[in-house]
Amino acid sequence: MENYDVKDIKLAEGGRRRIEWAEREMPVLRLIMERFAKERPLQGMRISACLHVTTETANLMNTLHMGGADVVLTASNPLSTQDDVAASLVTHFEIPVYAIKGEDHVTYYKHINAALAHEPHMTMDDGADLVSVLHKERQDLIPNIAGGTEETTTGVIRLRAMAADGALRFPIVAVNDAMTKHLFDNRYGTGQSTVDGIVRATNILLAGKNVVVAGYGWCGRGFAQRVRGLGASVIVTEVDPLPALEAVMDGYRVMPMDEAAKIGDIFVTLTGDLNVIDRHHFEAMKDGAIVANSGHFNVEINIPALETMATDKRLVRPYVDQYQLADGRRIHLLGEGRLINLAAAEGHPASVMDMSFANQALSLEYLARHADQLEKKVYSVPQEIDRQIARLKLEAMNVEIDSLTPEQVAYLNSWEEGT
Repeated sequence: MENYDVKDIKLAEGGRRRIEWAEREMPVLRLIMERFAKERPLQGMRISACLHVTTETANLMNTLHMGGADVVLTASNPLSTQDDVAASLVTHFEIPVYAIKGEDHVTYYKHINAALAHEPHMTMDDGADLVSVLHKERQDLIPNIAGGTEETTTGVIRLRAMAADGALRFPIVAVNDAMTKHLFDNRYGTGQSTVDGIVRATNILLAGKNVVVAGYGWCGRGFAQRVRGLGASVIVTEVDPLPALEAVMDGYRVMPMDEAAKIGDIFVTLTGDLNVIDRHHFEAMKDGAIVANSGHFNVEINIPALETMATDKRLVRPYVDQYQLADGRRIHLLGEGRLINLAAAEGHPASVMDMSFANQALSLEYLARHADQLEKKVYSVPQEIDRQIARLKLEAMNVEIDSLTPEQVAYLNSWEEGT
């Protein structure tokens, strides 16, 4: 293959071994792959994917390839690529990949444009960068696009804003909205992998630390639950009264970030919003504070403000930048403020991504069949797909559940019976 850009193609063999290891934990996607290989529901479809280039993503790409799709993959974050996986996809699966871990801003967007040069019929996005560039710079491609999918909360927010403004030019299925995605991927996946990234980057003991969790959505819930299990004292900051109340009822301290900044040892943002940790928060933090982000983009932490405040900056460990302030205090930023679970670790466990990527594969199949009947807006994953994935996952885990009797079905569908 000539059309690719990876760090080192010689890393491929190690990547293949890790891809095969992840596949063992992805039984639902494996079942879909077997069916796709027989039915070829994506035959003739060109797909441009902008996702984290990980072992789990590699298995999704292979599933789509087996289903007949002509797939190209680029990274959705400059620090989330696993270089050996990128090399293996090119070498062993003959899938073009444009992704290098640590690539700069210019290269990142050059790679996105390379994926768009594939002239896709469908898009797959993780943060909506691909669709955004497509709408701004490659509108000539839009007439041939049937639809796309979006993996993240951040991306869905951006796409719904586009749809509200009348700017979205083709239908999008919000994979993030599937129950089998956000209840499990966001909660259990982000919860575990965020802890993993912080520990790998710092090797600190979490027990006894004040850990500030900014945002109590599904990702925040998952991380708060995991870090409390490791002995941390968890503080939650929120702007929405409903999740704030839930956090209180779950046993966490809830307070404004202005107050949390004074007492926190570790700060993690999981909101999808801008400047959640800002200049005045840095001014209040104690010496040695650790700041990390597990939301999609690095804008959640006001890094430019921290840069201007610092009198010195140095890399003290891989993925740990130490900022020395004028008064001698030190603030440690992990992974350049990017997704810490992918910057310093390997992202979500494969068994969780099994459900998320099953949603991706089946949503693309749905679009291939129904896109001409859909409006130019954001759709949730059809409920029958969500339930099918849950059933397959339970079967793979050897878990059985009950079925309603005809009498129970009749009761639930009637209105005459009461007390």
